[in-house]
Amino acid sequence: MNTNILIADDEEQIREPLSFVLNKEGYNCKTVNDGSNAIKALQEDNYDILITDIKMPGMNGVEVLEKSREISPETIVILITAYGSVETAIQALRKGAADYLLKPLDFDEVLVRLKNLIRNKELFRFNKILRKQINTNYNFENIIGKSSVMKKIFEMVKQVSEVSTNILITGATGTGKELIARAIHNNGSRKDKPFIPVNCGAIPENLYESEFFGYKKGAFTGADSNYEGLFKSADSGTIFLDEIAELPEHMQVKLNRVLQEREIRPIGSSFTIKIDVRILAATNKNLEEEVKSGSFREDLFYRINVVELKLPSLAERKDDVPLLVDHFINKYNNELNKSIMGIDNEVIKLFMSYDWKGNLRELENMIERAVLLCQEDIITPKYLPSHIFENKNELYTDNLSEAMETFEQNHINEILIRTEGNKTEAAKLLGVDPSTLYRKMSKNLKK
Repeated sequence: MNTNILIADDEEQIREPLSFVLNKEGYNCKTVNDGSNAIKALQEDNYDILITDIKMPGMNGVEVLEKSREISPETIVILITAYGSVETAIQALRKGAADYLLKPLDFDEVLVRLKNLIRNKELFRFNKILRKQINTNYNFENIIGKSSVMKKIFEMVKQVSEVSTNILITGATGTGKELIARAIHNNGSRKDKPFIPVNCGAIPENLYESEFFGYKKGAFTGADSNYEGLFKSADSGTIFLDEIAELPEHMQVKLNRVLQEREIRPIGSSFTIKIDVRILAATNKNLEEEVKSGSFREDLFYRINVVELKLPSLAERKDDVPLLVDHFINKYNNELNKSIMGIDNEVIKLFMSYDWKGNLRELENMIERAVLLCQEDIITPKYLPSHIFENKNELYTDNLSEAMETFEQNHINEILIRTEGNKTEAAKLLGVDPSTLYRKMSKNLKK
């Protein structure tokens, strides 16, 4: 993470050597010779840290501190003071200064203090983001599934988590795209850094740039203080751009440049900020078709689609329905203080014959409703919404074993269609030996 530091001191013999040492350590430093110029610099650009002398002509360091708290409240302020002004420095600490340095400066000590303050700031920022995430209602905490198609997804998640490649996650609404994005983040080297989810379809068109890249105080009406923006908040971590196909064209251009240059420019700022952010994007649309129609930029498509993870619909992984049902029952037992044991055979048959157009989200909502309404130990059909009874297909039968056999037969047929009749490949997808597949096909032909 790049750290921008502003040094304000009227003494050149302190200001310039300090700047030299910090620049040599990899920090980005700017120097000014008084408090007024320090405030002007804060108004123009973003600084992570302000190091200011207490005694300066005109505006002193404490006044600079107070003004900086209004203009850029996230900027860390460190005061430089002589031994005789320590009491003033302590008073400044009570007003929001992070630390103070005694003259003559010990540069080794300065570097140690800076590293500690930066680390503490990152921890505070990460914890603030984490608190927001804890308060958010996510679909489920772990990825549930043992079907062959989900095993492939798990393997791909494991592979892509180990690198910082841009990933495009595709799939219908409700298939768990954000869950997969979080799994990628949490299994990689950035897992201890921020994960910032962004719903691109929920941001008003005139606010995209300010929300993404931040702004300086006074950049526009209502900009009462500096705002770092979503990309800066995600620095060193991951930003998840959900519904990326909803981005308007002008933001597609700007996002493409950010991905290319790895830097952002806040509104009203005169310089760019380097960022280290991993991009995970998701959409329920066919972006290739969007590119062909001119709705999505081709260059941006190729930048975000280094690797594509295509999530299956719930209809394509019905083997996982019983596991998901158990998971959601446990979840809502805890949340609603209930003690439901499970679902009866009739409900199993209904669930296995239902087409689940709303995917995981629809299943979870149905289980939440059933757990809430259920007055027994077991969920029975009377606790399900009426439309599920209108959606029965040929899989529905009174006999459970017959229903499971019919589902198995249909599932095998779907896989064979997908593999264009290649039985070896079909057996791999089904997770069975070819001999097992041939036996089941032969059994079905005899019926």
